[in-house]
Amino acid sequence: MSGELNNRRLIPRLLVLVVAMFGFGFALVPIYEVMCVAFGINGKTNANAYEGSQALDEKRQVRVQFLATNAADMTWEFRSKADDLVVHPGASNEMLFIAHNTTDKPMTAQAVPSISPSKAAAYFHKTECFCFTQQVLQPGERIEMPVRFIVDRDLPPDVHHLTLAYTLFDITARKPPVAKTGS
Repeated sequence: MSGELNNRRLIPRLLVLVVAMFGFGFALVPIYEVMCVAFGINGKTNANAYEGSQALDEKRQVRVQFLATNAADMTWEFRSKADDLVVHPGASNEMLFIAHNTTDKPMTAQAVPSISPSKAAAYFHKTECFCFTQQVLQPGERIEMPVRFIVDRDLPPDVHHLTLAYTLFDITARKPPVAKTGS
C-alpha cells in the first residue's frame, strides 16, 4: 500500500516537471534575447542590403574591428584582409574577407554576422555583403569576398569602437554544391 501511495504522489510531480520543462523550452528564445541585450553580445545585423545614403560626418571617427571565425565543423581558412578600419560615420567603406577551401571536395558555406556592442547593430548598414548569399568553393579555390558598409551618423556618441564578427558555417549537407567539370 505504501508503494502505491508513493506512486500516486510521484506521477503528478513528474507531470508538473515535464510541463515546466516544455514551457522552459519556449522561454529560452526570449531569455536569450534579454541576455544578449544585458551583456551587449550578438548584435544582429539586417539581412538585406541598405539602400540609403548619408552625409559624411568628418568630425567623428569610429574604429570598426573585424573578426572571422569558423564554426566547429568548418575546415576552410577564413579571415579579413585587415584587423580594423577607422571610419567616418556616413562614409561608404569596404573590407575584403578571404575564404579558402582547403579540402578536396566542393563545399557550400554561409557566413552569419553579428555586431557588438549590440546597441550599435541598428546603426551598422551593409550595402553589399557575402553574408547575403551562400558561398560555393571548389577544392583548393580561394576567393575574396567584399563587405561594403556605412556606420550611421546617428550611432550613439558613446560608441567609438564596434566589432563586426562573422562565423562561417558548413552547409554542404543542406545545399550540396555542384562540382565544376573540365571543359
